[in-house]
Amino acid sequence: MKPATLLLTAAVVVLNVLGNFALSWGMKHAPASAGPILSLLQPFVILGIVMLIAWTLLRIKLLGLADLSFVLPVTAVGYVLSAVMGAVFLHEHVSLQRWSGTLLIFAGAALTGLTPAETNGKPKP
Repeated sequence: MKPATLLLTAAVVVLNVLGNFALSWGMKHAPASAGPILSLLQPFVILGIVMLIAWTLLRIKLLGLADLSFVLPVTAVGYVLSAVMGAVFLHEHVSLQRWSGTLLIFAGAALTGLTPAETNGKPKP
């Protein structure tokens, strides 16, 4: 796989994790009196929305460069990182069952990343 594709994959994962984190942080710290519409004007909420828009656009670009069967499992590492960010920085309780699911996602992503891509049933060089 080309280095540019790997870099784009990393950017997609990071933007997803940081965008969701910023959105969650902003919503948790918005004044209760703000309501759902005014909460959208909180700086971290706006930052999260902008990051998730960038994530969507870069993911579209990535899907044009790499196989769907590679992109979806590898970018699923973002779920693992989101759980870690939520537990560490947002002090969210992540149950043993959720950590187990997170580890399964990580294992699946690792296996997918190690599998060579194929074209018409033949491995790519």
